[in-house]
Amino acid sequence: MTADAVGAVEIGGALARLRRATGLPVAFGGLVESGRPRIRISELSGTTTAALRSLAVTSGNGLGGKAVALARPCAVPDYSRSRQISHEYDVPVAAEGIRAVLAVPVVVRRRVRGVLYGALRSARPFGDRTLDAAMAVARDVEQALVVRDEARGLLAAARPEPAAAGEGAAWEQVREAHAALRALAPRIGDPGVRAELLAACGLLTAPPRAGGVTLAPRELDVLSWVAAGATNAAVAERLGIGPETVKGYLRSAMRKLGAHTRGEAVTAARRAGLLP
Repeated sequence: MTADAVGAVEIGGALARLRRATGLPVAFGGLVESGRPRIRISELSGTTTAALRSLAVTSGNGLGGKAVALARPCAVPDYSRSRQISHEYDVPVAAEGIRAVLAVPVVVRRRVRGVLYGALRSARPFGDRTLDAAMAVARDVEQALVVRDEARGLLAAARPEPAAAGEGAAWEQVREAHAALRALAPRIGDPGVRAELLAACGLLTAPPRAGGVTLAPRELDVLSWVAAGATNAAVAERLGIGPETVKGYLRSAMRKLGAHTRGEAVTAARRAGLLP
């Protein structure tokens, strides 16, 4: 699946969440087109016509274009009468019968990647609670896109076979990225995205041996950072746990792997297909 297709899936899923969180009957959105200063509205939820589908919204134009240009949420209580926006898209908006509209940009690494819209079929201002809820949904999309971008980069970096890459700097970077993504996973609120992230990490390791050693998630998190060369104190800081807790997880992992040192534990975990 391409990056744009993945992004569209995230936008589509966010629209249902936006409607639930805000109570707005209509939601739609899309991604900023690659190499072009415009959004392509591709996902619709709660609409009754196809008037907005595939609409290209240029940066700076209309409400969504304004949100892209300013990289901040924008809202109008009555789209057709608003003096705060330009009116290039009045016809499709009127065809869908929507009046009050909000637009929240999805910003990843300071770049607008897409826009989520919510709308009412009556003219009235949005309350702070509605705007805050819409922004929270956009933040979830941003987080999901960051994770997917990181996972995609990690997999791309890992294409060389371990044997060919050896212990070189490139493979060490992959190991550090593997550890960083495992540390990020527990902070992902969406269970589906979290599972996909951990599955992507698993693609970097050899197939586990049948009946082999199994490590608890936190034991594997600790060992991943140890494999990347981190000290116990650094591991504790990365994972947000105490140094003694790190030592406990490490001792447990070493016992399961039959290892007497940190280095032996890392080697045994790699042989077992638990680490890249």
